[in-house]
Amino acid sequence: MEKWYLMAIVVLLGLTVRWTVSLNSYSGAGKPPMFGDYEAQRHWQEITFNLPVKQWYFNSSDNNLQYWGLDYPPLTAYHSLLCAYVAKFINPDWIALHSSRGYESQAHKLFMRTTVLIADLLIYIPAVVLYCCCLKEISTKKKIAHALCILLYPGLILIDYGHFQYNSVSLGFALWGVLGVSYDWDLLGSLAFCLAINYKQMELYHSLPFFCFLLGKCFKKGLKGKGFVLLIKLACTVVASFILCWLPFFTEREQTQQVLRRLFPVDRGLFEDKVANIWCSFSIFVKIKDILPHHIQIIISFCFTFLSLLPACIKLTLQPSPKGFRFTLVSCALSFFLFSYQVHEKSILLVSFMLPLLLKDELLMPSVVTTMAFFIACAISFSIFEKTSEEELQLKSFSISVRKYLPCFTFFPRIIQYLFLISVITMVLLTLTTITLEPPQKLPDLFSVLICFVSCLNFLFFLVYFNIIIMWDSKNGRNQKKIN
Repeated sequence: MEKWYLMAIVVLLGLTVRWTVSLNSYSGAGKPPMFGDYEAQRHWQEITFNLPVKQWYFNSSDNNLQYWGLDYPPLTAYHSLLCAYVAKFINPDWIALHSSRGYESQAHKLFMRTTVLIADLLIYIPAVVLYCCCLKEISTKKKIAHALCILLYPGLILIDYGHFQYNSVSLGFALWGVLGVSYDWDLLGSLAFCLAINYKQMELYHSLPFFCFLLGKCFKKGLKGKGFVLLIKLACTVVASFILCWLPFFTEREQTQQVLRRLFPVDRGLFEDKVANIWCSFSIFVKIKDILPHHIQIIISFCFTFLSLLPACIKLTLQPSPKGFRFTLVSCALSFFLFSYQVHEKSILLVSFMLPLLLKDELLMPSVVTTMAFFIACAISFSIFEKTSEEELQLKSFSISVRKYLPCFTFFPRIIQYLFLISVITMVLLTLTTITLEPPQKLPDLFSVLICFVSCLNFLFFLVYFNIIIMWDSKNGRNQKKIN
């Protein structure tokens, strides 16, 4: 790619923004007894370093699961252990069993922030740069613009460098997986995605598109020939990668079951806290959690999730293409977020913008600045206020189909433009209201509920939009080796 220096500048800008945000406060700073997600990550280092593997996921006097018990897959635990060894070398007090609980210092904050940055540099940022460089049929300027917008995505920056987590690791592995299977490096892509799942289980949101895309490839090659060989290789790759990640927990059946219970806590109910999905939003009007039995909630959630993602997955299996694969990744992730059981608010990282949920963590200024920078970069790079033709919105086939029955249906692009502006203005007003006004005493959660409800409507619209593109795109089966 020409003008590599521009890509280098973009990467440096992304790193600068990340480190600038990291200089601010973090979740739970100075707020006992739980101290927030920063303490959770530190505590996992303490547990994995001081306790044997068999005790990592079990409740004990040394490992109180009510105090940030480990609830992510083994790869997260191994990462915590690796960080713990470095922490032990620098200052053993940071991970001392029991006595380090709630430990806070500038030196430790610098260490923790650095671990996130290193993970970004090793996994996420290289994947983003390579992905943008591999984009076909677009100019170098557009490739740079894509990289700029991805690296300035406020959701990931604010959660990982403000709130404090390591979401870039799983998202980076997933992006490596997308690159792999899009360029027919199917085994490497499958391995990368398995690592993503084994780092954070929320990557299961993307599992069906990966499965359907690869299965569709096998069908195309023929299940009596090369397709069958590819299917066996893929199965062996997936099984081997999971065995390697889970090997210490396969020694006893109870070990495996306990890890699974920690990863999928169905006893917590349909949803927790305020999350912008269907069930939380609908509960404003009907208290589903109080009316329906627990097992019925699970069944209803499963049915809605399965039915909402089924059309896109069938289309991808029958007509596998990189373009259709990427759209289905977004569509399925939205379906899981909106309809599945026990959704965490950060799961929207897989599909959408960050909602203003971090203001409570004293991250107001980083939130405002990062979001504005991201929005300005997108507006300048992609002219989102001007380019709203049917073809550019990828809705030409759909519009032609509709006009067969409604000839006057010629104003669809303008509707999309107005809806976009209304959405942005509404969220800006809600954010400003949340910052500047106090909610009524009788309705202390008014603003957070409104944000969730409005966001849910936006996500529903995008779910419909992406499914329309997927189902009406007749070109998905062509040019399979291109990444558009």
